[in-house]
Amino acid sequence: MAVRVRLQHTATSLLLVRTMRPLLPTPADALTAHGPARSLCHGAALGLLLVGAACHPGAAGTPSSVDSTQVRRDVEYLASDRLEGRGSGTAGHDSAAAYVARQFRGLRLDSVGLAGYRQPFEFRAPTDPADPHAAPDTIRTANVVALLRGSDPLRRDEYVVIGAHLDHLGRSAVGALDADAAGAIRNGADDNASGSAAVLELARRLARRPPGRSVVFALFSGEERGLIGSSRFVERPLVPLERTSAMLNFDMVGRLRDSRLIVYGVETATEMRAIVDSANTGGLTIRGVGDGYGPSDHSSFYGKGIPVLHFFTDLHDDYHRATDDADKVSADGIVRVVDLAERIARDVANRPARLTVRQTAAPARAGGETANLPYLGSIPDMGADVKGMRLTGVRAGSPADRGGLRAGDVIVRFGGVDVTDIYSYTRAMQARKAGDVVQVEVLREGRPVTLAITLGTRP
Repeated sequence: MAVRVRLQHTATSLLLVRTMRPLLPTPADALTAHGPARSLCHGAALGLLLVGAACHPGAAGTPSSVDSTQVRRDVEYLASDRLEGRGSGTAGHDSAAAYVARQFRGLRLDSVGLAGYRQPFEFRAPTDPADPHAAPDTIRTANVVALLRGSDPLRRDEYVVIGAHLDHLGRSAVGALDADAAGAIRNGADDNASGSAAVLELARRLARRPPGRSVVFALFSGEERGLIGSSRFVERPLVPLERTSAMLNFDMVGRLRDSRLIVYGVETATEMRAIVDSANTGGLTIRGVGDGYGPSDHSSFYGKGIPVLHFFTDLHDDYHRATDDADKVSADGIVRVVDLAERIARDVANRPARLTVRQTAAPARAGGETANLPYLGSIPDMGADVKGMRLTGVRAGSPADRGGLRAGDVIVRFGGVDVTDIYSYTRAMQARKAGDVVQVEVLREGRPVTLAITLGTRP
């Protein structure tokens, strides 16, 4: 998930890419999208019921061991040290993109007129001259996009987009919460090899039995730099946006704990909350959040009037750190999220009428304007069910860190303004500027604590 979870977003110009870096080697066991058991599922075409029941016992709440094994392989490869954190524009990211393209090719998905399933673009990004691993000023990268043609002749010219961001931080400290770990590889296993693996698993499942509407599978680049790849997609769409029914986004779905899942966007269409509720037959405890905007790629689509959902298993202490590795990801948990998402995707793609979008205004000072906000360096716990804004961590050396804020603190007042959630916190921040000294009142293990913190400028 982009660092915009701390309410920043960078406006960036997009240009046309001309070259890609050479690819890194791929382990042999990660090249195959289908094992022997997977082939048996293909052979189950003698009955749709058999396909659903034999291939996906996860639909009843128990993850399929076949699916979990493949998902685990996907995460382990995408989050391996050899890809060096999949930073946009790096050889590691190009190798990850090539891996995804091979899976799409193996499923015989349409390339939507793209060479190698790649939608190339370039963008300019600020660099830190003191960081030897910083990306160049101009970053050349690509989204990876494929199309599954729908089975209904009357609806196959309408679309559902299923996406996730493929990129992470790489070796650069830009956006990292362990910036002192110079040159460390930040593999981004949960953020977002987990979401990428979820999209690949959905592609395998839906390709076996295509729904009525067509499905676009998109792995975006540049998300960590400001939702750049998804912005490129909606500005230069490969399918008509006016015929796109919904976008399902997977960002950080690898840490399912106590069966709790957050789903954003349940109020972006009149029918959406009921669709999510009826699809939840696998025993998940879902916290549905209405908002269709947020710090991930679904926001680009909702801004174009497309209903969205964002699946999210919440932040954790390894977020944007070198410790976000594959051994901490639950493949079984990803499969349970995929089970839910498959039922939702089929409902949206098969229903007679398209969803009825419910459009709301973008949050105040969204997009590039948030760069003008003062900087605190706190990381909100997006899934906390508390009055206030609970922190899952603070960035080392930030004003929050220097001022004494800690992980687990719940901010209840900021500069004399009551904080009930992340939105009221943002409004309180908007009234401040860098250099202001603010009184921040928190609950720490249930006890009130007041801190005086000097706001800074964003690094």
